[in-house]
Amino acid sequence: MAPASIVEDTDVLVVGAGMAGLSAAIAARDIGASVVVLEKAPETERGGNTRFSNGAIRAVYHGVEDIDALVGGLSAAERERCEFGSYSREQYYDDLARVTQYRSHPDMADMLVENSRDTLFWLQRQGLRFLPLYEWQFKLPNGRIRFSGGSALEVYGAGEGASEALFRTAERRGARVFYQTKALSLIDEGGRIAGVIARRDGEDVAIRARRVILACGGFEANTEWRTRYLGPSWDLAKVRGSRFNTGDGLRMALERGALPFGNWSGCHSASWDLNAPDVNELAYGTVFKRDDYLEGIVVNADGERFFDEGADIRALTYAKLGRAILAQPGQVAWQIFDKHGAARLHGEYRVKQSARFKAETLEALIAQFDGIKREACLTTIKNFNAAVRTDIPYDPGKKDGRCTEGLAIPKSNWALAIAEPPFEAYAVTCGITFTFGGLRVDGDCCVLDEGGQRVTGLHAAGEMVGGLFYFNYPGGSGLMSAAVFGRIAGRAAAQAALGT
Repeated sequence: MAPASIVEDTDVLVVGAGMAGLSAAIAARDIGASVVVLEKAPETERGGNTRFSNGAIRAVYHGVEDIDALVGGLSAAERERCEFGSYSREQYYDDLARVTQYRSHPDMADMLVENSRDTLFWLQRQGLRFLPLYEWQFKLPNGRIRFSGGSALEVYGAGEGASEALFRTAERRGARVFYQTKALSLIDEGGRIAGVIARRDGEDVAIRARRVILACGGFEANTEWRTRYLGPSWDLAKVRGSRFNTGDGLRMALERGALPFGNWSGCHSASWDLNAPDVNELAYGTVFKRDDYLEGIVVNADGERFFDEGADIRALTYAKLGRAILAQPGQVAWQIFDKHGAARLHGEYRVKQSARFKAETLEALIAQFDGIKREACLTTIKNFNAAVRTDIPYDPGKKDGRCTEGLAIPKSNWALAIAEPPFEAYAVTCGITFTFGGLRVDGDCCVLDEGGQRVTGLHAAGEMVGGLFYFNYPGGSGLMSAAVFGRIAGRAAAQAALGT
């Protein structure tokens, strides 16, 4: 049934207010279009998954001078102790290809990589502040830091800092944000999208627009859709981000005949503390992330290792680990460290909510684990320790090749025996961040239908774009892709709406 009234008429209507949606709104306002943004969440929870991000952002950069310009001036001490290196287009393409098993669609990869550096400077002009991202880098024994892996920067204030900066800019430029307004369906007038039907204050209303941009995330917070598309046990995964990302935009577009595209059975999923709530809360942010598995070993309830903890740097492996844990008995695993590995754990491991165990002997440590085969676990550790290649030097400043030998599942780098007390362990499970399946878009982020034609008036950005990530993703490319595709969508939608 038609709604009772038309409450708004705008040039560009953006559905969703995370990094992608706000980037789209700002880009559209820069062209001169009037903009309305719909935010399903109340104002206190605004910002989508961006609010939950640690702020890492991956982009092409040419060297220390780019870093200096983006952070607003490096100190002499930072220049002295840091090897910032560079991150080329070729390196970005290579990392994206390797972690997605060479399935990332060339058009989507091109849009991300070729626009990443310029968009980073554009974000700076929109009020985002950046800091060198020391967390993911190689720490050298002499106190120096060697940057690697492409994510050289983080947003000051992490995801909340990024969100607040973009909201300030969008609102200052004249974009209007409607909170607690849920988009229900697209208005289709003779094959042209002309707005959305939304629910606001308990009433269904029409918000008309010359162009609509869907930027309201994937379906990671939708238990039923996770099970339908990702498979069995995914209803048991814990949600790392926004509880409002339930697939509304995807559903609306598919109902209109949009072409589903990309890895609909794939997602970003990481090792997450077993004590975390089923759906994350803003008060917790990223305190439940458990990404230091490369400092020790990880075992399942059968007491066995089930993946190579040292396969690559953290930024290129962590986003697929949640799926591996979810496939284990009981959807649980334990990260085990000795004195040396525990000393290198990041601060979030120490929060009081952690599922943490500590003991002076391995026997006493493992006795605290609920549901594990204890003797099998002790045998696994014994065999692992015996397999470590002690003739290869350990080097935390690079992929050192210090590996195990003779094990069915090797540890390819940074292999150290679990030998010196005290010992620590952390119970972990799968935490899902966002889903990879989305819509097919063209170079203007216009949504395409099943015949490969544009759905007139409809654009998509952010996690709603399919075809970019498969199986895994390079850390920091989520925020970057949101900004890149949001900016493209906003600019193209505004130009079309204004006829320029």
